[in-house]
Amino acid sequence: ANEDLEILNAEYGKNMIKLLRIRRDGKKHCIKEVEACVHLRLDSVNEYTQGDNSAVIPTDTMKNAVIALAKCNGIETIEQFALDICNYFISSYCHVMYVKAYIQEAPWRRLEQNGVPHVHSFIFVPEGIRFCEVEQRQDGCPLISSGIKDLKLKKTAQSGFEGFHRDKYTTLPETTDRILSAELFCKWCYSECQDIDFDCVWDIVHESVLEAFSGPPDCGEYSPSYQKTVNDIQMLILARVPQIEETEIILNNIHYFVTDLKKLGLANEKEVRRYFKY
Repeated sequence: ANEDLEILNAEYGKNMIKLLRIRRDGKKHCIKEVEACVHLRLDSVNEYTQGDNSAVIPTDTMKNAVIALAKCNGIETIEQFALDICNYFISSYCHVMYVKAYIQEAPWRRLEQNGVPHVHSFIFVPEGIRFCEVEQRQDGCPLISSGIKDLKLKKTAQSGFEGFHRDKYTTLPETTDRILSAELFCKWCYSECQDIDFDCVWDIVHESVLEAFSGPPDCGEYSPSYQKTVNDIQMLILARVPQIEETEIILNNIHYFVTDLKKLGLANEKEVRRYFKY
């Protein structure tokens, strides 16, 4: 009976490889704190079907290789580091058919005092988590994607939702005045992997997300729905970065409902709201 079965995915790997890389240029220090995940696919599945581990690269080896690459190559960008990881496993082991490296970077920013950058102190600034994923096969070109996650955005005006389909189960009232609040996930894929300034692209995308979500600083821009805002963000990204082939945006709703304060003898002019996320 087992002859009729097929193993569709024999991928395995090491997750949550956490490390801090410090680069010292005299008194000035630069840091990259990352969490890496590395998955491999081998040219056989004997470890699954036969219990033969002779081809298996232990996850401890994978972890140590990532740490050694951080030491020897440094971490200029997480995308280049992921490329280094994939290239190492593809070039070092002829029986590795596929490598996937996922890396996310902790959002540390250099401290400033009176506008002067500090040489070795940093502050954790959660303006979205930067991440990337690189996939590579034997005799194939790497596929690179980058992204932003856990970026929380909010605007207190210039948002509504009306004219939607209604039926017997619809209880949501229409509105032209609501808080638009969301947790954003943004991922983009590169059409090519040569001569890309990954830091510059990430900065442009991050700024495009903020600009398309909020609109002009003096007046904002009306959002008729989450869907329209998602499309506006994607269109601006694609217009500004020609190296990006496709984008994915998810805006997870964060709702703030007006709280009834009549029992407290108070009028609520939409100043106080209760938080609800789903």
